[in-house]
Amino acid sequence: MKKVIALGGSNSKNSINKILAKHAANELENTEVSVLDLNDYELPLYGIDLEAADGIPQDAHNLLKEIKKADGVVLSLAEHNGAYSTAFKNAFDWMSRIDGKLWSEKPMLLMATSPGARGGATVLDIAKGRFPYMGGNIVADLSFPSFFDNFKEGVIADESLNMQLKRAVDKLQEAL
Repeated sequence: MKKVIALGGSNSKNSINKILAKHAANELENTEVSVLDLNDYELPLYGIDLEAADGIPQDAHNLLKEIKKADGVVLSLAEHNGAYSTAFKNAFDWMSRIDGKLWSEKPMLLMATSPGARGGATVLDIAKGRFPYMGGNIVADLSFPSFFDNFKEGVIADESLNMQLKRAVDKLQEAL
């Protein structure tokens, strides 16, 4: 059985990105899903002086280990001021100090969502441009707009958007 991690790129306790990542990952067949929460990995704000003085925190190693042992990744990014959330960027920076190709060419479904109509499209574009240099094997991507209008009671209300997600999940399923 394949193992996939689902991760929301936010430290919000009620992260809509974690909800979307978990929903998408659970659509995969014959797959064990581990839902990761950035709040479970305590990481100080990255800085070269801190790294030189104290080394790389164990939780950065722990998070990267979860990525390494997975067969695939479902990641949904929160967009803060047009970029990654601070919590995600910080974890990403720490892990990249351990392994510059931290995504390890694992098949990845990359998404973003927000309450707004653009659905995190700007951060999704940033990640699609950056992740391949960091070992990211993005097999499908999806910007999910207007989360609270389109995701209700655990289901996707908009049929067109639901079909887009199913196609993206199918691409990840094929790549696993």
